[in-house]
Parts: sequence; structure tokens; C-alpha cells
Amino acid sequence: MTVRPADAGSGIVFRRLDVDGVQSDVRAHWSNVIVSPLNTRIENSDGVSVSTIEHIMAALAGCGVHNALIEISGPEVPILDGSSARFVRGLLAAGLERGAEPLDLIEVLKPVSVHQGDASAELRPASGLRISFTIDFADAAIGHQFHNLDLANGTFVRELCDSRTFCRKADVDAMHANGLALGGNYDNAVVVDGDRILSPGGLRHANEAVRHKMLDALGDLTTAGAPILGHYVGVRSGHALTNRLLQALFASQDNWRLRRCDTATAARLPGAGIAAADLVAVA
Repeated sequence: MTVRPADAGSGIVFRRLDVDGVQSDVRAHWSNVIVSPLNTRIENSDGVSVSTIEHIMAALAGCGVHNALIEISGPEVPILDGSSARFVRGLLAAGLERGAEPLDLIEVLKPVSVHQGDASAELRPASGLRISFTIDFADAAIGHQFHNLDLANGTFVRELCDSRTFCRKADVDAMHANGLALGGNYDNAVVVDGDRILSPGGLRHANEAVRHKMLDALGDLTTAGAPILGHYVGVRSGHALTNRLLQALFASQDNWRLRRCDTATAARLPGAGIAAADLVAVA
């Protein structure tokens, strides 16, 4: 997989190099998302799809990259270690260049929420991007966790990007049965079984699970098509519910507006002012 620069306004586009005779480009946009509880998959009108885009999408957003062409020779983004850290390292190593073109932002004007059972996702007005997340799992190795972060000024790189996906041992078996994460093992996810952490080395953070859910939420919110000014509040939510939240947000022009990014706001966006030094403490 190769991430290449793209023109301003093009957004994030995946290009399948292994398909012929059909449209091979798939835009990473909420309207192209195929709902799945396990990952985020996008598909174009010719049925060409790319799965598990959330970790690279989070890395791009966290590094302040809003336009990119991602060339990929297969139907799924590599899982790597189950986090966004290696993607972030690669982007910073390649170097980031600030574009001269003005940037538009999606400003949330009033609270919008969706619910499914005891799970919910909400976007509230805010001056920057903030994510609050609550999870509650019966497995003692995860349990109840809450975390809240302002994503300004490299917070994603320092606080979230190394947090790995987590699942029960039974979840791993289910993903394999559905043809997902076929290269998955205990080295690229935090695998739990009851009160046991099965992955070598244990946890990178005591609350790594909820941090990863926040990473996923950022990746999924990035399919909005532009940076969001809003406070995302997730309670037991996942990929499908976040996509439903974006559908609800854009269902009415009363919920949002496009706002030209000014200098003060730009300084508070995810990725503003980040440097390789921000990754020093990251696994």
C-alpha cells in the first residue's frame, strides 16, 4: 500500500491496483460506507471495495492530511500491529507539506444523536474536535472504561495512535470466518479471554481498549469529507453507529455548515504542529 499526495479538494481516495475493467477508485466518504460491526468498508458503484480503512484514516486525520491517493493491491488495508502508529510513522517520515489552498471545515451547529439499544453516538457543537468515549464489556480484562480528549495539537499522535484493536478470542474466529483480518494474530491485536490478556507484552495503556475505540471514531468521522468541529460522544458505539451519526448530521442543513478555516482554528486541528518527536514514547 502506498499513500501519495493529492490535489486540494480531492479528499481521501483508495485506488485498487489489482482490478481491471471497472472503476478502481473508491472515495473514503460516509455515503460509500457499507455498514459492518467489525470494520469500515467502502464500495464504489462498480462494487469495488476496500475494507478496514479506519486505522489509516485516523492516521491521516491525526497528521492533518486531508487529501491523499492510497494505492492498494488488495481488498483490505493491512492490519499491521492493530493500531495507527506505523501509518503515522510513515507519514511523518515522508514529510508533510502545508497546502496553500483554503480549508473548509464542517461545523456542528446543534446536537445530533443516534441510538441502538444501549449504544449511542452524538455530535455536539464545539470549537475544535473532541472525543469522549465510554465502553463496558463483561470481560474483566476490559470492563468499564471512559476517556475524553481534545484532539488539538498532536494529541492523536501522542495519546491514541499506538492503541491497538481489541477483541475476544471468539471475535478473532468470527472475523476469520468472514474473510477479515486473515493475517490476524496475537501480535496485531489485544486479544482477551475473560480476565486474561492473551497478546504478548500485555497492554500499552491501562485503558488501551477505550483509546482504540476513540481512534476508530476519528477514522470513521474522517469519512465526513472535511475536518469536523464538534464533540463526539460515544457510548458503546462502533463503526456502524458512527456512520449512522454522519447520515443523521448531513440529513438536514440545520445541523451543520461549511466554515472556512482561519489561522486560530487551524492551529487547533488534529495534526497541527506535530513532529517526529511526538512519536518518541509511542510503541
